Amino acid sequence: MNSYPLLITNATLVLENSLTEQGRLLIENGVISAINPEHTPENAQIIDAHGKTLMPGMIDLHCDSLEKEVEPRPNVHFPLDFACAQADKRNAAAGITTVFHALSFANEELGVRNNQFAKEIAESVHQFQPHALVDNRVHCRYEITDPTGLPILMELMEKKAIHLVSLMDHTPGQGQFKDLASYKAYFGKSYQKTDAELDELIAQKQQQAQGAMERVELLVKKAHENGIAVASHDDDCKERVDTMTALGVDISEFPINLETAKYAREKGMKTIMGAPNILRGKSQSGSMRALDAVNAGVCDCLCADYAPAALIVAVFKLPTISELSLPQAVQLVTKNPAEAAKLQDRGVIEVGKRADLISVANLDGLVQVSEVFVGGVSTYKASYDHA
Repeated sequence: MNSYPLLITNATLVLENSLTEQGRLLIENGVISAINPEHTPENAQIIDAHGKTLMPGMIDLHCDSLEKEVEPRPNVHFPLDFACAQADKRNAAAGITTVFHALSFANEELGVRNNQFAKEIAESVHQFQPHALVDNRVHCRYEITDPTGLPILMELMEKKAIHLVSLMDHTPGQGQFKDLASYKAYFGKSYQKTDAELDELIAQKQQQAQGAMERVELLVKKAHENGIAVASHDDDCKERVDTMTALGVDISEFPINLETAKYAREKGMKTIMGAPNILRGKSQSGSMRALDAVNAGVCDCLCADYAPAALIVAVFKLPTISELSLPQAVQLVTKNPAEAAKLQDRGVIEVGKRADLISVANLDGLVQVSEVFVGGVSTYKASYDHA
């Protein structure tokens, strides 16, 4: 926290529902204390934004990139503190001031996606946080066909080491993997597994599906008791949404088709789509385009998914390819995810809110993050002053 007040001047402020040109923002004790203040404290530090766009820091509810920092290639592992530091820097440079690192808990799953390794990564995130540039949080993805992961997640919740939970079922035949062939194509290529090895893994998943509903009920109940939001992953039909909402699940991550996304919203769920999908114009798994969900008014949040740097570019692209204004597009990565994750102290430029902010430069049409403030402290800066 800065010991002196900080005044940011000459900025285009992205407020909740409007833009303010040549705006000024005063920050004191880590929070926003005034918008366009009439008076400047005598001891204030002044930063000229040079006309750049100043918006709330982005909140990413789902990013798998820490797993890739730990395991950049199959069975090649880096030290966990090193991996956490690299992910932290990537998120700062991307303008993500609150990140929920998505870690998969799936017993005997491939790569880092197994219970013990995921638990060690989650604990490492918390151990590194005192040194971090941004607010690093843990999003635990629970494979519901795994009976051994539940006790570990319960333990992490007791330690206040979990901030978001999602429910996954990667068994072939539904969700992301619509058939056996698509499942084998993905995992066989990614982890160099034979058909026989994958058949054994699939058979185990199908056998362990017994008792999944009881485990899920316990997990959702425990999460809500701890004020933690719960998401379902790859919802693909109305029946799946009905099952999840009956359990009290709050969020639908990456609904597979527009009909399911619409129904999830009707049932009171928040929806999350991937920013890379917006940037590329299509899904990497053949599901619906995120832009279609935006245009239908059924996309509440964008997340980085696997590419933190894509988030800010997707936000500024949306006003050029949809009917969203820039403030509306910004809400998809700030206000809305804050509400979905039950974070009341951030997500908008408003007096009293935490001063998590990003300055955005336009480089001949390509937007990039120029400076990042976390709790009113500048934690990242790139020399785009000419932009």
